Amino acid sequence: MTEISRTFTVQPAPATVLEYLKDFSHAEEWDPGTESCQRIDDGPVAVGSRWRNTSKIAGVSTELEYELTELDDTHVQFVGTNDTAHSTDTITVQPHGSGSEITYVADIQLKGAAKLATPVVKLVFEKIGSDTEDDLVQVLNRL
Repeated sequence: MTEISRTFTVQPAPATVLEYLKDFSHAEEWDPGTESCQRIDDGPVAVGSRWRNTSKIAGVSTELEYELTELDDTHVQFVGTNDTAHSTDTITVQPHGSGSEITYVADIQLKGAAKLATPVVKLVFEKIGSDTEDDLVQVLNRL
């Protein structure tokens, strides 16, 4: 398993941040690896909502189906799966002054033969984690 964690602050209040983050299709704006992220169900975004995310990481394209598994007034959690990976992204949002403190934790588990790449994947995802933090700060501060 590879765990990547970042904590940072942004200007908008927690309710504004969570309202934006609960729609995983916004990952196209803040996740540097995401090429597309399309909702694959209908209705209001709620626990159980699903997205198809296509990413390109270190030159390799992959597609995961993500589901919003937890949503409340302090955090969102998405779980993404395919044949070679299981990813749990948990984003916690707490008040910080007039803005928010965000802790983003991504747990990535590789399956099958892909497990052999875990040490390399950790290095790649550490870089992506830093880029994601930078992009999230910029995007969220525009809300």
